[in-house]
Amino acid sequence: MENNKDIIELVREVGRQLQKEEAYISYQMAKQAADEDQELQKLINDFSNVRDEIDRETSKDEKDRNNDQIRKLNENMRKVYAKIMTNERMINYNDAKDEFDLLMARITAIIKQSSEGEDPDTTDYVSCSGNCGTCGGC
Repeated sequence: MENNKDIIELVREVGRQLQKEEAYISYQMAKQAADEDQELQKLINDFSNVRDEIDRETSKDEKDRNNDQIRKLNENMRKVYAKIMTNERMINYNDAKDEFDLLMARITAIIKQSSEGEDPDTTDYVSCSGNCGTCGGC
């Protein structure tokens, strides 16, 4: 373990630099704002409760299952979800998270590809096109 000390310290430095990046800071601020938004947290809790009710109802035997109740619960869940996803703090959180996730994907890709022999100076993250024929693998 001692012989890996230099590379581990370099990775720790990457971690320190990562926490200074605008994408990281924006993500943390958006996460905190969403966590502190009482209305948003209530909606998320409501969504979770409705989902639990749906799970309980759908796990019943078919003869005991109330399909009308399931439809009503699903409709309610869609409405709550729509409210969550149109909440300004949730929108900001999702945007910031997407930007941070992209940065993390680039970092991870560079490390992974470098460990497979690619040139660390030129390798980078390439987003998935959906066509596996043009890809070297995820």
